[in-house]
Amino acid sequence: MDIRTIIGISAGILTAASGIPQIIKVLKDKQVKAVSPVMLFVLLGGNSLWCWYGILLEDVPIMVTNAFSVVCDIVLIALNYRYSSKR
Repeated sequence: MDIRTIIGISAGILTAASGIPQIIKVLKDKQVKAVSPVMLFVLLGGNSLWCWYGILLEDVPIMVTNAFSVVCDIVLIALNYRYSSKR
């Protein structure tokens, strides 16, 4: 594995993992007041396009890490819907 691939995978993992603390916080507090649903949909769109871009380039690090980000975005959108409707 060359250094460019290692850097790409590392950057993707760190970026994708950035959503995990927010998911944990929402699950723990069961509150989404501070989470903007518009931001989540914009993020979902951006990560989906990055994933598509990775598919077009046949670049596994871009595909995998952004697919994980898409999953995190969908989880946050579902949690936002679940906990914001319990007002």
